Amino acid sequence: LVHAHYINQGIIDNKKLSVNIVDESWLKEADRMGVISGNKEDKSEAFAFTIGENGAPLIDDAKISIECEVDGNYELENFDNFVCKIVATYAEESILNEAGKIDYHTFKPVLFEFPTYEYFVTGEKVGDCAKMN
Repeated sequence: LVHAHYINQGIIDNKKLSVNIVDESWLKEADRMGVISGNKEDKSEAFAFTIGENGAPLIDDAKISIECEVDGNYELENFDNFVCKIVATYAEESILNEAGKIDYHTFKPVLFEFPTYEYFVTGEKVGDCAKMN
């Protein structure tokens, strides 16, 4: 994250963060958060959230949320590169298969492609992993 981002100091102070996986159902709201600076506008009430077991905020609309602890910060000239350990993962039951794993035929995360500022939906199966003998 660029040093100037408002969130960086909160991550440094608290040593925790969450990653909330976006799907199309709340992409518009998530996109808006990417264009508003936390230095200029309070974004803390933009989403309903719950505090996870380890103290990180988890967005209620996210079908997958990952709580992380910061293990370190690899600082570059203008960037904080937080190295994190996953401490908990939460997933809505509606996106899990019979084995309790994420079903990507049902859940289709959205990916953001930075240079072009475009969003892509995942989920199309393109092959199977080769089986080793």
